[in-house]
Amino acid sequence: MFAMELARPGQSLRPTTRADPIPGPGQVLIRVACCGVCRTDLHIVDGELPALDHPVVLGHEIVGRIIARGAAVAHPAVGERVGVPWLGWTCGQCDACLSNRENLCANARFTGYHLDGGYAELALADARYVFALPDRFTDQQAAPLLCAGLIGYRALRFAGQARRLGIYGFGAAAHIVAQVARHQGREVLAFTRPGDSQAQSFARSLGAVWAGGSDQPPPRALDAALIFAPVGALVPAALKALAPGGTVVCAGIHMSDIPAFPYSALWQERRIVSVANLTRNDAREFMALAATTPIQTHTETVPLAEANQALERLRAGRLQGAAVLRPD
Repeated sequence: MFAMELARPGQSLRPTTRADPIPGPGQVLIRVACCGVCRTDLHIVDGELPALDHPVVLGHEIVGRIIARGAAVAHPAVGERVGVPWLGWTCGQCDACLSNRENLCANARFTGYHLDGGYAELALADARYVFALPDRFTDQQAAPLLCAGLIGYRALRFAGQARRLGIYGFGAAAHIVAQVARHQGREVLAFTRPGDSQAQSFARSLGAVWAGGSDQPPPRALDAALIFAPVGALVPAALKALAPGGTVVCAGIHMSDIPAFPYSALWQERRIVSVANLTRNDAREFMALAATTPIQTHTETVPLAEANQALERLRAGRLQGAAVLRPD
């Protein structure tokens, strides 16, 4: 099979040919229809997550069809369309797993990081960690649901009943969660890179009642702020924008250091929380919601061989919505 492989952090992905994988017990083999490009992929490429000691195929927003099953796999069936997310395996035995917090499993393995992912023509996955996708989404439209959608959904849950919601970093996750929030009757305010009028127009087109630079205060105090941009300096800025009792939700797997800020910014029961990974229950709940909520994912198809160019465009903030790779 053809794949785009990361030999080591700091390098570009390299095109390579690998032997077709064979599913072992409990695994399924998927012919990849497409795979979304996520900011976490950039964190892996840039060495901002602990480096692995072997080459890896990135990609954890995989959409494809089952073409073979290993021993002891009854579901899903061969031919079924499935999605593969970031969480690829957990031990099932640690305190986190046994208390329905498998997203915090210390032994977890992640797709496109510990496990080879979807920047390839074929991908292996644990059958317990693949999910049926809503029929109303094409393959390309469904890909961003598998991380941008899932992480956005989990972050929104951490915001509780917040009615006035600020979203910092208006990329793939933000453009999905904004639609969910608007459908729920929440008020959405979008914070983009300063001066990025294109992103601000995009946010308003998705129902944001206000859009401006992250260096601007909102016109009204926020009940909660979701931070998707990996910029630690946004945390104090978001705290200052909160009403008393509000919550700042840090939704990325990596963020630059948070600068010091005065206690007065946190006082009056404001809170800072982080979102770590996802659970299988998150995936089931969100896919059911996506099936009945008028979410439209905005995507741009890129040939798999041009994965490096897609990553660079993501780095530069030149994507509206999400890039989706397709094998040639």
